[in-house]
Amino acid sequence: QVQLVESGGGLVQTGGSLRLSCAASGSILSNNVMGWYRQAPGKQRMFVTQITTGGVTNYVDSVKGRFTISRDNAKNTVYLQMNGLKLEDTAVYYCNIATSGRRYWGQGTQVTVSS
Repeated sequence: QVQLVESGGGLVQTGGSLRLSCAASGSILSNNVMGWYRQAPGKQRMFVTQITTGGVTNYVDSVKGRFTISRDNAKNTVYLQMNGLKLEDTAVYYCNIATSGRRYWGQGTQVTVSS
């Protein structure tokens, strides 16, 4: 009933930047939370950041000051601006939305940071 499509992943050198986008569609309540998790090979999927409809944000400590989450409520789209990328940021990034008591996930987009 809810679908999310991600884009913007790619290969970047350390210190570089990428901007991820994720557009949600379907049965979405006006009040919801959208965010990003990431999963490196052999690691668990971990929380990165989230943002409410009202613009309240939360970040994992390791990305504070480097990543910025934002959203367009009218388009049900969430963005992740990633600056000062480090090798340890390499992972598959998954966007998600929590609405109507359920959580839905995007297909994932690969971010690879090289030296």
